[in-house]
Amino acid sequence: MISSVLPTYNRAPLSFVKGEGSWLVEADGRRFLDLGAGIAVNTLGHANPDLAQVLKDQADTLWHVSNLYRIPAQEALADRLVELTFADTCFFTNSGTEAAELAIKMARKYWYEKGHPEKTGIITFEGCFHGRSTGAIAASGSEKMVKGFGPLMPGFVHLPFGDWDSVADHVTDSSAAILIEPVQGEGGIRVVPDAALKTLRRICDEKGALLILDEVQCGVARTGRLFAHEYAGVTPDIMMIAKGIGGGFPLGAVLATEEAASGMTAGSHGSTYGGNPLGCAVGLRVLDIVSDPGFLAEVNRKGALLRQKLEGLTAAHPDLFEEVRGEGLMLGLKCRIAPADLVAKGYEAGLLTVPAADDTVRLLPALNISDDDISEAVARLEQAAAALSSSA
Repeated sequence: MISSVLPTYNRAPLSFVKGEGSWLVEADGRRFLDLGAGIAVNTLGHANPDLAQVLKDQADTLWHVSNLYRIPAQEALADRLVELTFADTCFFTNSGTEAAELAIKMARKYWYEKGHPEKTGIITFEGCFHGRSTGAIAASGSEKMVKGFGPLMPGFVHLPFGDWDSVADHVTDSSAAILIEPVQGEGGIRVVPDAALKTLRRICDEKGALLILDEVQCGVARTGRLFAHEYAGVTPDIMMIAKGIGGGFPLGAVLATEEAASGMTAGSHGSTYGGNPLGCAVGLRVLDIVSDPGFLAEVNRKGALLRQKLEGLTAAHPDLFEEVRGEGLMLGLKCRIAPADLVAKGYEAGLLTVPAADDTVRLLPALNISDDDISEAVARLEQAAAALSSSA
């Protein structure tokens, strides 16, 4: 008999009832150190008092009015994002998947309005993840995600990850855009080299295509820069964000240049909930905190501290671990064992991590995690690793 909750997840036997910073409390009272942060969502930890107060204040004032009217908090957040990024304009969504749908629509509509309706193709890369809508799974091309959901949206070309010099050969007169994550999250914390992002930007400029960056998981200070592409010194035409921008409240956005967004006129897109007063009030506070240079410097310092400790763990267990990957506080342990085994042993040690593809376990803590919690987390990883080694 099917459960009342659609069984699309293989859920861990854990039920959390309370959160405190980087810690979660299970219904039976056990405390777990959280290195997943809701999959890079809880930017400032659980039950952050600052965000909770902002949400309460807004909830006492106004929850929802719809986008039929101006929303001051939405305009303030858009102004701040434009000020801090390459973008000239923003559209707010509830999720990264919705942001992906708009990014796809925006790129195709741009070329349609420019008199090139044939330019609909979008190039993506093996291992990518852009959401679970029909458009987003077509973009990924992953057999696991697309099986049984056809016919899929046409127009996507899937290229190998890493063969950057050959990308230009696949950009044709029908190509609308290149879509890529600067750091693949679900794909295994695989960082696109700075030189590769520069190459993709150059190819788009030379061949007449838009560059779309998916920073849903790697953006909003996760890598130690406000957005990961800043390391390469390139700018996209369109960028998708979500997860961390809401600090736990459902919020996403598409950022774009005025040129790239020029096809999106009144009536071409919409959202009932996107950019509502609650979400934007929280998002604005998150952005004000994480965009501070001092905060970003701390993310880099803590990222370096965690990475150093993980390198020691990897060296101590070469039978279990191959390497440490990532940037800032978006790190991954490339495993020689099944990632699910490490995750499960982590549960026994009171530690939460997140599995990914390419035999990788993701470590995505709150960006304000303390040094003591970093040390405790690695100690618990060591406990999990020792248990795996002893059982081998």
